[in-house]
Amino acid sequence: MFPQFNIHSTPLLILVLQALILVGLLLKRYVEKKNASDAILAILLLVVSYTQICYTVGYMSWYDTFRNTKINYFLIPAGTAIAPLVFLYVTSITKSNYTFLKKHWWHFAIPISLIVYRLSIFTYDAMQSGFNETQNGFLKMELDQPFVLPVLSVVGFSVMLLYLAFTIQLYINYRQKIKQYFSNIFKLELNWIRNFLIVFSLLFIYDSVQEFVGSVIIDLGYDERWWLNLCMAICAIYIGLKGYFTDTTKLNKLDFSFSPKQISIPESTKETKKEVPNTAIEAIADLMEREKPYLNPDLNLSELAKQANVTRGQLSEIINSGFQMNFNDFVNSYRVNAFKGMLKEGKHKQLSLLGIAYECGFNSKATFNRVFKKLTNFSPTQYLQSLAG
Repeated sequence: MFPQFNIHSTPLLILVLQALILVGLLLKRYVEKKNASDAILAILLLVVSYTQICYTVGYMSWYDTFRNTKINYFLIPAGTAIAPLVFLYVTSITKSNYTFLKKHWWHFAIPISLIVYRLSIFTYDAMQSGFNETQNGFLKMELDQPFVLPVLSVVGFSVMLLYLAFTIQLYINYRQKIKQYFSNIFKLELNWIRNFLIVFSLLFIYDSVQEFVGSVIIDLGYDERWWLNLCMAICAIYIGLKGYFTDTTKLNKLDFSFSPKQISIPESTKETKKEVPNTAIEAIADLMEREKPYLNPDLNLSELAKQANVTRGQLSEIINSGFQMNFNDFVNSYRVNAFKGMLKEGKHKQLSLLGIAYECGFNSKATFNRVFKKLTNFSPTQYLQSLAG
């Protein structure tokens, strides 16, 4: 009898309720602040929650108790909606001033078409005699299950694969892009998005293998498929919590409208080999030594360009071509040199190594250790020991 609280239904029920609470919080914040990422994430969690609710009530014996429930008409392959939502969510938090446009509705052409199709066959079957006494009507049994569902399985796999590839590429490009704009990228790296995409990819592989095994090798029941639902629910909670408690609007006030590779210094100052003039390189190097802008932990490309009295495109070209580094490595190389100088002066006798790093413009221990190791092949502690030796 319904409801049954057991080892399968209870964990899913708890996770679904938590996800729905996050949906409410995200929608509330969207109404207040109009951040598109909040709305997209809320819808993403809602779609996942809907799928999980259908399975949860199944594990609670709803369908055994009420045999004529028409749930099969409304189990739309969730991947066709989840995949574009994941893509748009990552887009919304990695693109400055993102807004949802009318053209973005095309991402949902397949799930919307499926909803219309299922409503149509449900309407037809509902008009047939005896429909109230059965779970599946004529079209559901004679058209949808033998012909449409196998096609949807292939379509769903293809949609998930394509959008997953697009989203991973989008994230990789974002990680490369912020190195051209920011001197400290620790808070902008969005490692939780990377972790989510890794887990999401593993779940996609798991689901694909499960579908193949269930279709070709051996029939898999609800108990065998429970693990995937549990993992999906946990993954949804993870991204929901991270999305709610992480400030995903850091890029909203920034303009990434230019490409460093496309905008360079004026033609009149270019050499015949399109190399950056030495005078431009020397001017930037002099500014860094004289004004020490790298001591500002929030220094970005736009701010340094203003101090150098050049455009962002010109500065990016000078740094990339003249110094053979991206903006992030360029600024951090000065910070590392400043750190080395302070150690030679005995500053470590008054401050910790991390304290010195903060004085040099770094804003996180993880970034400092990673950058120092990258540029010197030593850890900060090893470098200090080499000076003592």
